[in-house]
Amino acid sequence: MRSLSWTSLALLALAGALAACRQAQPKAAELAAVPVTTARAISQDVPTKLEAIGAVQAMSTVSVKSLVTGELKSVGFSQGDAVRKGQVLFTIDPEPYQAALAQAQANLARDLATDAQAQVEAKRYSDLAQQGIVSKEQNEQLQASASADDSVVRADRAALQTAQLNLSYCTITSPIDGRTGSLLVQPGNVIQPNATVLVTINQITPIYVSFSVPEQYLNQLKELNQAHPLAVTAQAQGDTHLEAGQLSFINNSIDNSTATIQLMATFPNPSQRLWPGEYVNTDVTLGVQRNATVVPSTAVLTGQNNLYVYVLRPDGTVENRTVTTATSANGNTVIASGLHAGETVVTDGQLSLFPGAKVAVRQPEGHGGVGGNGAGGVQTAQ
Repeated sequence: MRSLSWTSLALLALAGALAACRQAQPKAAELAAVPVTTARAISQDVPTKLEAIGAVQAMSTVSVKSLVTGELKSVGFSQGDAVRKGQVLFTIDPEPYQAALAQAQANLARDLATDAQAQVEAKRYSDLAQQGIVSKEQNEQLQASASADDSVVRADRAALQTAQLNLSYCTITSPIDGRTGSLLVQPGNVIQPNATVLVTINQITPIYVSFSVPEQYLNQLKELNQAHPLAVTAQAQGDTHLEAGQLSFINNSIDNSTATIQLMATFPNPSQRLWPGEYVNTDVTLGVQRNATVVPSTAVLTGQNNLYVYVLRPDGTVENRTVTTATSANGNTVIASGLHAGETVVTDGQLSLFPGAKVAVRQPEGHGGVGGNGAGGVQTAQ
């Protein structure tokens, strides 16, 4: 038998090595099942919302000042108190104004007596002038004097009214329901009219929240808000409670520097959780996506050119499924295409998966799908 050449021997050795490798490499079906967590895609109605950061503003702010000069005698509240409209806040020394009122009353009484006498004389001279007993000039002088006395009385009445007003200004009451800020003066200080701010009062029930959204939502917001006031929620930082309100204002111009439109919502704020000056997370509900397919956001993976999920097949293996998404919020994602309600997706353990891999579900699926608690509202802008 002829001996094999070195080339033939090398080829035989390589073929043997390849055959050994094929025998040593396990088939995909023989690999250990990958432990994963799954969830069921569900169909449900999902609110569509606009999300933004808002700033809380007082419904109205009043800087309380005095209308008269005088010594501050007393303060009828503690700074930070809630006050009611008409509640006495400050008292200014009324004695100078009580004296001025008494003087105005006395002047009026004196001049009323003088005017009454002048009117009697004027009537008498008018009768005598008609009889030709007194001259026309004398009658005209008496009539002018009586008219002047009548003017004095009218001036006295105005002075009396001014004195009464000044005395009433010595008692300063709250013009609104609200909460007081820092007390800026103390009893004993001399107050100047319209100069010194005594205290600032903010009306916080109800209260405003101002925020801005992208301008492309303007027409939709106007149309929806004309039909009925749009629902708005606000949540303070670090608070789990949601305050409910309504959209009450759409600004009449767009901010070109940010391409946004300013909105304001009104909140009853009975618990006073919203506080002027704080920042809150706001949501405006635009509508509801009916029968949307929803999965946990952890099920959606990002590939080089697409988004995809691993879908569990009946034989216990997974397939790679390309999907498109609509919106995401609260840990859930709305699937626009590529997946149907009722299908099961992998939510954890995807790093060890590949198409056709066998899996072992680590825990039962949640009865409610989507992590077992359903999907919340979906935010579309920030």
